[in-house]
Amino acid sequence: MIASQPSRTALRVALRRAAHQVHDAKPLVFDDPLAVRILGPEYAAEIARTPDSRKRPFSAGLRAFMVARARLAEDALAERYAHAGVRQYLVLGAGLDTFAYRQPYPGLRVFEVDHPATQAWKRDMLAAAGIAVPETLRLVAVDFERDSLEDRLRLAGFRFDQPAMTAWLGVVPYLTAEAFRATAGLLGRFAPGSGVLFDYTLPRGGRRPAPPPGTPRGPRPRAGAPARAAAAA
Repeated sequence: MIASQPSRTALRVALRRAAHQVHDAKPLVFDDPLAVRILGPEYAAEIARTPDSRKRPFSAGLRAFMVARARLAEDALAERYAHAGVRQYLVLGAGLDTFAYRQPYPGLRVFEVDHPATQAWKRDMLAAAGIAVPETLRLVAVDFERDSLEDRLRLAGFRFDQPAMTAWLGVVPYLTAEAFRATAGLLGRFAPGSGVLFDYTLPRGGRRPAPPPGTPRGPRPRAGAPARAAAAA
């Protein structure tokens, strides 16, 4: 993304989440009553133009992936809240995610982390849609390539001595190897009971066909390669 402009990727993700609410069969995989509202009338026509899944199967598949990962993250949080005492939810690269504005969990604090330009844009979108920022939410502006995520979280009141669930979706493929390692290292030092859910891409040529059953296994390929940093993990 351009440093002074909000993320176009965040907008595309939000459009696909909204399209899921409007075009996909019920029951929905991911029910988000604010997904359309946060985009406002400016993007209503674009949501309405969502391609038919039979004509554009790749587009429908990508939408399915995005809503499935969002559902998985919120389900993981629900499990940690109920069984691990988690009362902090960290959303890295929040974009136009709406969980914090509809979340049902008493005592849960949400920390939305994003690039300053994207976060300023989101504030404008929320205000235009009439969606209030709850007291349980902290908006943390961070440039992952330059800022210390740990320092920014501490300033926002994040408790490193208490467990947290982290959703890190749609971010890793755009990071350098150094930024990925720094963030993953920090998440690995969170309090016991914490969890993290993230997605990643493999480098071109990184997928290899599965060997036949019984084939001796050699060294495992390095995992989780962001597009900008193959084999970052």
